[in-house]
Amino acid sequence: MHFGVTRHPTDRWLAQQLPEATPFGSGPHLLIRDNDRKYGASFSPVAFGTGIDVLCTPYRAPKANAICERFLGSLQRECLGHFIILSERHLYRIVKEYARYFNYSRPHQGIDQQIPCQSACPDVPPAGDQVVSFPVLSGLHHDYQRPVA
Repeated sequence: MHFGVTRHPTDRWLAQQLPEATPFGSGPHLLIRDNDRKYGASFSPVAFGTGIDVLCTPYRAPKANAICERFLGSLQRECLGHFIILSERHLYRIVKEYARYFNYSRPHQGIDQQIPCQSACPDVPPAGDQVVSFPVLSGLHHDYQRPVA
């Protein structure tokens, strides 16, 4: 997952984010976006050049972009609502750590309590019944793991 943080998102800033989100030509075939004016003249040619089909959501249809809305809701409820953001850099660090936790540690109901990005390590039997807790976001959340032998 790629994310960017800026106080004032513009058409040029969004156009720059697209190549950063799809390095080496890897990326989605379809981009679902809303009808915000920030997707302007600079964004469309970049999307076309990367081979991504852009689909605009219908007006007044918040469920049309449900996956993104679900992540943003989780980000707000589970993370940003518990911090006082001091700067863009501070926001970037918090969102980066939450995105890592969201993708590599947090179980998701929609996929039967599995973690989206499983570890690249093969399944190794645990070394025992001991469970180690790793604090995430200064202890707001925890990642629980069994040490491997």
